[in-house]
Amino acid sequence: MALCDVDFRVVQGTITALIGPNGAGKTTLLNVVSGLVECCSGTVGLLGQDMTRVPAWARAQAGVVRTFQNLEVFTTMSVLENVMTGAHRDVRYGVLGALFKTPRYFLEERRCRALAEEKLEFVGLFAERSLPAWELPYGRQRLLELARALAAQPQILLLDEPAAGLNTRETQALAGLIRRIRDELNITVAIVEHDMELIMRISDAVTVLHFGQVIASGAPFEIQKNPEVIAAYLGEDAR
Repeated sequence: MALCDVDFRVVQGTITALIGPNGAGKTTLLNVVSGLVECCSGTVGLLGQDMTRVPAWARAQAGVVRTFQNLEVFTTMSVLENVMTGAHRDVRYGVLGALFKTPRYFLEERRCRALAEEKLEFVGLFAERSLPAWELPYGRQRLLELARALAAQPQILLLDEPAAGLNTRETQALAGLIRRIRDELNITVAIVEHDMELIMRISDAVTVLHFGQVIASGAPFEIQKNPEVIAAYLGEDAR
């Protein structure tokens, strides 16, 4: 879906939701923000810096970190090793350091391990850190993906349908976890999600996309009452 004149602003320290019907352009917008898709016009900014022509890897270095709709974990690696891959975002050793196992290599690996263990504790997976990732149930693998993203120490965390496939209990736990990410870790969150109950419960602000264009932005209670949003996304039965 092509985007047209989209103004998507995420205030630092908030949880901002991006909603809309299937095919509205939500994931495309996250791809533009994270650098996976280049925008033809307009700008992408982070904390006052123009990131429009900055490649995806450099945006990640600057703190733009995301998860994806489809679960992406390394199933043959342990839970801890998966999260350590996120912590390796800014290691201070090169290929030769890893090859020859220099003192810097061991120092950085200890730092990455400690950071990974801290994030596993945060999401409630510390006890399962030694298990291969494939042994975790689907809902726990979703938490693993989130822990890995947190280990990259984001400035802004982009979540693409994090509740997909979760049951009610898991979704309720996820809501509390996302709020803790904002409140305890001081991480700004932008979330794409179809679970409207989750969105209305945790979001500080909501932007609605329809056919690649923003049709509404505001507080959750304002979005719930917006006739254009109801017609485009929530459905007539939501009146």
